[in-house]
This record gives sequence, structure tokens and C-alpha cells, in this order.
Amino acid sequence: MAGYEAERIADCESRAEIMDSLARRQVAVLQDWRLLADLPLNVVVEATGSPDAAAAIAELSVASGYHVAMVTKEAEGVVGPILARRARAAGVVHTLVDGDQPSLLVALVRRARRLGLPVIAAGKSTESDYVFAPATGTVSAWGRTVSAPEYGMAFDAQAGLIDALSGRVLPDLACATVPDLCEMAIVANHMEGLQPDCPGLHAPVCRTTELPSLFRPRTVGGLLERPGAIDVFVCLRRPDELSFAGGVFVVVEMPDPTTGRLLASKGIPGTPEGGHLLLHNPVHLLGVEAAASVLSAARDGVSTGGDAPEQRFDLLARASATLAAGTVLALGARHTIAGMVPAIHPAQAVHNGAPVPYYLAEGRTLARDVPAGATLSLDDLLPAPDSTLMRLRREQDVLQFGSLS
Repeated sequence: MAGYEAERIADCESRAEIMDSLARRQVAVLQDWRLLADLPLNVVVEATGSPDAAAAIAELSVASGYHVAMVTKEAEGVVGPILARRARAAGVVHTLVDGDQPSLLVALVRRARRLGLPVIAAGKSTESDYVFAPATGTVSAWGRTVSAPEYGMAFDAQAGLIDALSGRVLPDLACATVPDLCEMAIVANHMEGLQPDCPGLHAPVCRTTELPSLFRPRTVGGLLERPGAIDVFVCLRRPDELSFAGGVFVVVEMPDPTTGRLLASKGIPGTPEGGHLLLHNPVHLLGVEAAASVLSAARDGVSTGGDAPEQRFDLLARASATLAAGTVLALGARHTIAGMVPAIHPAQAVHNGAPVPYYLAEGRTLARDVPAGATLSLDDLLPAPDSTLMRLRREQDVLQFGSLS
């Protein structure tokens, strides 16, 4: 454990051992999460990355009177609202965590709305930039470098910005990932009025300064069918330019072009005519920032997420190829499932033939063939032992959609 000497770490197998280690000012390490119950704790930071374990730990923590700082987005995206509801009923706080993009983006959206600026789009950069090196004619991303000798034309958008977008995507380098879409669905669940413009998001490869021109309505030259979109982008830059990897942004509408041009003159990226501006936080500091959410919950009793999240949207899985019965839906690199692509859709009760959320399908086995283009449903999966995640989702669905019978 980083930052602690070995003698300060105690492996504990009982409550008595935990209490003894705490009395000695040691760090208690538990193999059994159920030992968290009835301890002198204020906040549990849930960061296992396991959706079912996270749901179980959060449920126990709230029942024990602890605040919960939820890092595990895989659980938050499926049952976050019911966990937040339970926390409110128990007089504790369930919060997103600064250092992860959903919490940071919620803060940026709140700020814009507080200032009376209509949020046209809100989103994040993917975790890896596209770095174009003109001297070598290469593009690097995700630890890989590919040859792209003609990339300069797309980089400079010589054919016009919208027309240049398709030429910027390189098949050998990933763009938006499953966790990106999961995080954007969480933001939409926490902030009413935001929704995906399309199920797979636009996810353009673009320069930071191009964001206000792209994430505005089509009627004024952008990508969006409607305002209030959540989305992501891949930051396109040269090696000597600042990264945006993992940062968050909002594009806001100006009250008038004169105001927009005035603010743009202060160095804020905007559209040429002054109609839209970019507000952004280009960094996320991972666990370094988490303390802000922990303090907000424990000291102030306030979540850094939404005040009352609702399951407005689910991250689902759509078959990109026909999958045979018996296929195990195992997570691969960056949470991919072979033959499946992620998509964000309005939430439904997970019942009978309804679509099943992406992270409820993780590790399950197909009961029947799933044709290409089909959205994965609960009926496509072999029965499995009930999990905390599924139980909480059913409870949440009853509260939101009514009886499931």
C-alpha cells in the first residue's frame, strides 16, 4: 500500500482485529467487505470497480450510517439513484467523486446554469489524445503510433470542419470507449435536461478550440440535432500543445454576439460570430481530488453529484456481429465485449424482454443467438444467481416505473 510502512498495515479477519488495529493507528485491510458494518467510520470510498461488489458495499455502508463516495461508475450507472435515495432516507450522503469526470462535469454544468448560460452541450475528452506529429507524419494514441502521411489536411480542416471529421478517425486508434459512454449516461442521470444527441454519441476527433463550433445545433453549422447534449471528443493536438485527456467541458450559448465576442477577446474559445463559448476544466486529478467530495459529504452533508439523480438513461449493448448461444460476455480492454458496441438509450425497467444494462450483462452467458444489430435483452441471457446489483435495480425500477408484474 503506497505511502505506508509495512508495520502500519494490518490484515484483519474480525471486528475485534479491526478495532485493535484502529486503536494502534494502523490501516486495517479487510478481505470480507461485510466486516465494514458497525465500525467508527464516517465515509466509505467505494472504488472496487466491480459493479456487484460496489452495490453491496454501498448498500451496507448506508445501512451502517456512513456516507458513500461512489467511484465505481459501473454500479452508479445501473443503481445510483436507488443508492442515493436510500442515503437521503438514512440521513447520509451518496456522492459522485471529484477526480472522476462525472462529478467534475456536474460542477461545470452547475456553474454555467448558475450564471444563466444555456448549456448547449456538456462532455469530456477521452482518456487519450490523438497526437499528430507533422515532422514524421504519424499519429499517436493509447500507447500506439501509426503512420498517417496525409493527415495534415484533416488536421488543418482544409476541406471545412464538418467534412474533415471523418478523415481524422484512424481505424487502428480507438475513439470513444465504453467507460466514456458510461460516464456520460451518469451525468445525464444526475443533471436533468441533458441527454445524448445520438445513442453512440458523436465523439469527434477535434481540436479543443473547435468544440464550440462542433457542439452547437446543426441549424447554425454544428453537429447537434437539439441543445442539451452529452458527448465526448478525442483531443487532436500536436506534441507541443497541451493535452485535454480526461478533461471536461460545456458549450454555452451567449445572450448576444457582442457579449460572446467580448468574452472571446479574453482568450475564451468561441465561434467566430460570438454565439457560443467553451468553458472547460482540462484536467482531472484522479484520487488527489477525491478528498473534495469526501469533505463535501462528511463536513457539509452535500453531494458533488446531482441533488436527486434519476435513472433517465441506461448504457446498453448492441450486437455488432451475430453472437452464438453459449457465448460468455467477458469484459476486455477498456471494458469492451467482443461483438458488442455500447449505446445510451432512455432507461426501461429491466424485465422480461426489455434491454439489459451493459454492466448487468457483464460475465453472463447467452441463452440464444443474438443477431447483428439487436440490442441485448434480459431474455438473451441464461439465468444467473440473483445479485445485489440486480436486486437493487429491480427495487429501483418499481419505484420509477411501477409494478413489474
